[in-house]
Amino acid sequence: MKLADALTRRPLVLDGGLSNQLEAAGHDLSDALWSARLLADEPQAIAAAHRAYYEAGADVATTASYQATFEGFARHGIDAVSTAELLRLSVELARDAGSDAGREVWVAASAGPYGAMLADGSEYRGRYGLTVAELERFHRPRLEVLADAAPDILALETVPDTDEARALLRAVRGLGVPAWLSYTVSGGYTRAGQPLTEAFALAADAEEILAVGVNCCDPRDAETAVRLAARITGKPVVAYPNSGETWNATARTWEGPRHYTAGHAGALRDAGARLIGGCCRVGPKTIAEMAAELRGRDGTSAGG
Repeated sequence: MKLADALTRRPLVLDGGLSNQLEAAGHDLSDALWSARLLADEPQAIAAAHRAYYEAGADVATTASYQATFEGFARHGIDAVSTAELLRLSVELARDAGSDAGREVWVAASAGPYGAMLADGSEYRGRYGLTVAELERFHRPRLEVLADAAPDILALETVPDTDEARALLRAVRGLGVPAWLSYTVSGGYTRAGQPLTEAFALAADAEEILAVGVNCCDPRDAETAVRLAARITGKPVVAYPNSGETWNATARTWEGPRHYTAGHAGALRDAGARLIGGCCRVGPKTIAEMAAELRGRDGTSAGG
């Protein structure tokens, strides 16, 4: 079943943070490539993380390609041909990990923002000093490779501003794979300070965009954003906030309390979300609880 068709039947459960699951398994992700480094060094660790989320009840696994870019890998001595192979591998790992799920599952190929490649926290600020055309040229080659690997959807995620959103909307044209566009937000604004009314409206008429919403944000900001995205775009809404902690890019550590719980899943569903999960610091336990919450509210099983 196509992902778009599944969304008409019930909300789907996304996975949680890939990096925190890998770190929990003992992997060091402190370099600039973050979890993408393991595509080259320990791909089976990534497969194991995907399996943990499928076993927890996730319907959709998001690939380890968030920080995988031609430019980023080149800085680590990996050529373009090998980078393309690693991008395709990210989709294969997620697909293969779901083969034993015992139910239909889907793969979202992650494409993080330009700032993720910089590895300096600028994905939470945007405004890189690049034009929309320059950002499009950065994103298009990676998206072409990911689309060629035949994921069910492209996850254009953690987008901090409308310039990058415009670039991504251009970059996915003609690829033949649907995409979701999700912003990282603060209150009713993108991280760069643009109103979400403006940000969501960009995707309203984009044929390639199956769903629009938010991720990598405070869960307290998600519900209002979901309602707004649903009203403005008329599209299915995707929502996968962080645990509620705050990332300190200087200290490279998470700070503050966690307050994203399974109870948020029903609230996000009621606000209009059809793809619901977690981002940073949300692990399999919370995803399992969310899957149970949505099953109970919908009267369906995790497999539909």
